[in-house]
Amino acid sequence: MRKALAAVAGLGVAALVLAGCSGSPGDGGSKGGSDDASQVEVFTWWASGSEKTGLDALVKVFGEQFPKTKFVNAAVAGGAGSNAKNALASRLKADNPPDSFQAHAGAELTDYIEANKIEDLSSFYKDNGLNDVFPKTLLDRLTVDGKIYSVPSNIHRANVVWVNNAVLTKAGIDPKTAPADIDAWLADMKKLKDAGVETPLSVATDWTQVQLFENVLLADLGADGYTGLWDGKTKFDDAKVTKAIKDYTSLLSYANTDGTGQDWPVATDMVIDGTAAYNVMGDWALAEFDAKNKTYGTDYTTWPTPGTDGTFDFLADSFTLPVGAPHAGGAKNWLKTISSADGQKAFNLAKGSIPARTDAVATDYPEYQQGAMASFAKDTVVSSLAHGAAVKVSWLNDITSAIGQFVSTKDGKALQDALVQAQTKGLGK
Repeated sequence: MRKALAAVAGLGVAALVLAGCSGSPGDGGSKGGSDDASQVEVFTWWASGSEKTGLDALVKVFGEQFPKTKFVNAAVAGGAGSNAKNALASRLKADNPPDSFQAHAGAELTDYIEANKIEDLSSFYKDNGLNDVFPKTLLDRLTVDGKIYSVPSNIHRANVVWVNNAVLTKAGIDPKTAPADIDAWLADMKKLKDAGVETPLSVATDWTQVQLFENVLLADLGADGYTGLWDGKTKFDDAKVTKAIKDYTSLLSYANTDGTGQDWPVATDMVIDGTAAYNVMGDWALAEFDAKNKTYGTDYTTWPTPGTDGTFDFLADSFTLPVGAPHAGGAKNWLKTISSADGQKAFNLAKGSIPARTDAVATDYPEYQQGAMASFAKDTVVSSLAHGAAVKVSWLNDITSAIGQFVSTKDGKALQDALVQAQTKGLGK
């Protein structure tokens, strides 16, 4: 689901200057040139589960706002997003873009921007008042050299531990009190193991292992130290990174060994069915608990990953306007819907994430999302590594490869050496 899309640097084409916005809700349907709003082909990897439910909710609102613009679903299923990644790269290389495609807000868009594959949407933001309803914290993360290239449909949090209340209670651990740090969390995992819990911590495929590692980095380095990894102020040969690798090794010793190759719902379902006590997962997991009729606070609870309380590990699904989009008017209509109050409410209620808009009404959302909204408003916000917000795709791929090797070998020195090399390459030094 959360797999980063492929890099497209080197595919250079001339940027296409598009006309202005296509009108307000209720308009649409005009044909001809770059303002064609007769339809919109939207490319995502939201093909099943809660993701498809969220997309369907958005499409319903879109149909109400723009009845004359036909929605064409170009979702590509399978491969945890890798199939979508490959299909999109092929289309962009052939200069056959969809009208809008899903990506993660932040550094993941770097390659598309450098290859002139997506349009500057700064005027769209101004014309539709988005600079006034999106928080500065978000706008800063969307802005590249003074320009904005995508419109977020939501905000997700990546530093969340999902906890099976009954499993912890049976082992004599209070599920609603988070351990103070990684060391205290490891002590609780030992208690669980001693109590007969075979898998205290569940993990899944490669990106979930990277997400777990980024959570440990955030816990051990703090927000400033963690953020410094991506601009070079913190070096990957730092002693705190060494400790994080040691802590990561210890956490994996309490995890299932068959995670690689399994997608994220498998790991989340282990907490739901009680075969695992904890899972570190973004808040898209909320919809998985809801689908299994589990009650927040009774059957399960959540807290920030130990050591990260007061920090919000940010990512966002966002949509673009590709250069040469055949129905750019339709794409702008789609971007209007996903950024509208009605569109964001419908989508996020289904998805488990929170709206990007500051004028959202917190009481419209369940308890978990109310807490996440309050946290995003007051906590220190950092950008997720695993989900494309912190670094561009090539750097993330190098880290993912290094983590994959480490999961097999448990060679901490080799991992740290690989991370140092990836940072040097990623920063262009």
